[in-house]
Amino acid sequence: MAVRWIVLLATLVGACRSLAPTGHGAPASGQPPIVVTPVRHTANVPHDPDDPAIWIHPADPSKSLLLGTDKVESRGGLYVFNLDGTLRQSITPLDRPNNVDVEYGLAIEDRSVDIAVVTERRQHRLRVFAIPGDGGGLMDLVPAGLPVLDGATGDASEPMGIALYRRPRDSAIFVIVAPKGGGATDYLWQYRLHADPTGRLTATLVRRFGRFSRSGEIEAVVVDDTLGYVYYSDEGSAIRKYHADPDHADAALELASFGTQGYAGDREGLAIYETGPATGFLVSCDQVPNSTRLKLYRREGAPANAHDHSEVQTMMTTSDSTDGLEATSRALPGFPQGLLVMMNSRDKNFLIYDWRSIQAR
Repeated sequence: MAVRWIVLLATLVGACRSLAPTGHGAPASGQPPIVVTPVRHTANVPHDPDDPAIWIHPADPSKSLLLGTDKVESRGGLYVFNLDGTLRQSITPLDRPNNVDVEYGLAIEDRSVDIAVVTERRQHRLRVFAIPGDGGGLMDLVPAGLPVLDGATGDASEPMGIALYRRPRDSAIFVIVAPKGGGATDYLWQYRLHADPTGRLTATLVRRFGRFSRSGEIEAVVVDDTLGYVYYSDEGSAIRKYHADPDHADAALELASFGTQGYAGDREGLAIYETGPATGFLVSCDQVPNSTRLKLYRREGAPANAHDHSEVQTMMTTSDSTDGLEATSRALPGFPQGLLVMMNSRDKNFLIYDWRSIQAR
């Protein structure tokens, strides 16, 4: 067994050396791979962490929150942390809550409400929580949940991945759901969230889309609200890109398929890090035991093709077997260029990285 671990470690180190691109962040020939380490970590969750999200306080960044799921059946939960990693709130029990995402400004009656939405997989539904503007405790907006994936059976009936999209032209908010299983086409389900005059929330299916290689599964989904694109990890094959607006003339067209090589494990968590209105990085994690790797792709694409997303950097982290991650470029206390948070299987928590340690490499 010891020999096998030595061989695996040598293989991963060699892969990182050979795959690191020339240019920004690439180590010189013959040098060891880049390794970044966290500066903070959250309190542990009881069972099995999976996916984080970040909520930015509108007036006081110090009151911003980190959210993370604990995805065990019947006894799972959504956990809310302060920026220093201390536990602020636990919402339990939830029945295998896989992924969580945050969006700003859902219109409910005469209010604008920031929300966190969680997939409750074994109950075949979404859970929606309001995030108070004062950074107080999250409040359950739909205790009965919002059913999704109607008519599907087996794994295809179990919501797993999630991403929220706020359309700039009318502030409509959509939920994109990735089930545990699905076919080669129309894998993702997209719903519009809407509150009726009494404040009751509904989720209306507006489209199904998205190719799947049938290698692994699809869990990680992220939306670039500003540029209007949705990306998802086809775990054993590629990162795929579509328009996020279901009403776009090319909504059914796959715009890009990239990240097809250089992964030692599954393509998992995705995040957007903005450096300008249309520039920055798409961050992807390569799920590796004890040292999950980060891959950065150009958000803006190539000068002649906005859908040509070249890899610009690869590095190792100390996060173990990461499923989910999230990033922000907003300045926060102790993080002037933002932060990256990653799920960490080994210690059942979430590791917090200073973005400066990533981009400076």
